[in-house]
Amino acid sequence: MPNILVVAESRAGEVRKVGFELLAAARPLAAGGEVHAVLAGAAGIGAQATSLGAHGADAVYVTAHAALAEYNAEALAALVAARATAGGYRAVLFAASAQGRDLGPRVAARLGVPIASDALSIAVDGDATVVTHYAYAGKVVATLRLNATPAVVSLRPGAVTAVATNGAGRVEDAPPVGDPSASRVLVTESIKGDSRKLDLAEAPVIISGGRGLRSAEHFKLVEDLAEAFGNAAVGATRAVTDEGWRPHSDQIGQTGRQVSPDLYVAVGISGAIQHLAGMRTSRTIVAINKDKDAPIFKVADYGIVGDVFEVVPALTAAIRVAKRS
Repeated sequence: MPNILVVAESRAGEVRKVGFELLAAARPLAAGGEVHAVLAGAAGIGAQATSLGAHGADAVYVTAHAALAEYNAEALAALVAARATAGGYRAVLFAASAQGRDLGPRVAARLGVPIASDALSIAVDGDATVVTHYAYAGKVVATLRLNATPAVVSLRPGAVTAVATNGAGRVEDAPPVGDPSASRVLVTESIKGDSRKLDLAEAPVIISGGRGLRSAEHFKLVEDLAEAFGNAAVGATRAVTDEGWRPHSDQIGQTGRQVSPDLYVAVGISGAIQHLAGMRTSRTIVAINKDKDAPIFKVADYGIVGDVFEVVPALTAAIRVAKRS
């Protein structure tokens, strides 16, 4: 069986969780073959290769260069395309993250093949790679058959659970393609957000608020509930970010972030189709809304019909008690 190539993202010298998720998705595709990973970054990035091996990579190709300390689209596209060509892979997998959405199409263009973006699942059927993804703002789930080799696919973060295999993949140094420092676009500055906040793509629990909270000040209810969980991030709808109640980086939906946490709590969110497109793959969805006919209840696993100003404080108190016991 041909091998599968995974592009592992790193940030600040550490592999992101989405890289481990891609390895979990790649293993069933490589039945009888191997899963290889590309890891690029500044000097010292090779120290992260063992974590990829421990999550299922049979081989990790490490490229270290000062010009790869920050995301370098041209250099990475050349590097991944060259590795994909040299290895004769059946599929090349990216995360459907901000970086992956930029890098995946660049690599596909270099390879002369199409790309299936924001996949929910990936499987093999004969000589074809089959993926599913949402279409028409999440109204339908489309199934695509990719007959090109390699199949280039980006997988929605959180669609697959990372699994530790305790393996020890071999590590190989891979020189960059050309001179990464000669790229036409260079990152001159990175402005980092609040490091105390969990990234929405990494958080196992997301508490998200909508216009039902009535004002920015009332988002304190959402923040308190997230704090009670201890491992939760705060999200918002587009209506909320457009009003300026929350930063646009918190927006979840078709034009915001696509997330798949273990638990998604929707507070005062009616459930517009554009919002559902960004969170309906969450493993468990809890909706709190005073309107029993709100569309959010159609996708929720658990629903509470009630006033958020009464329900959320009671839920927060109950979780704090449970955490102490």
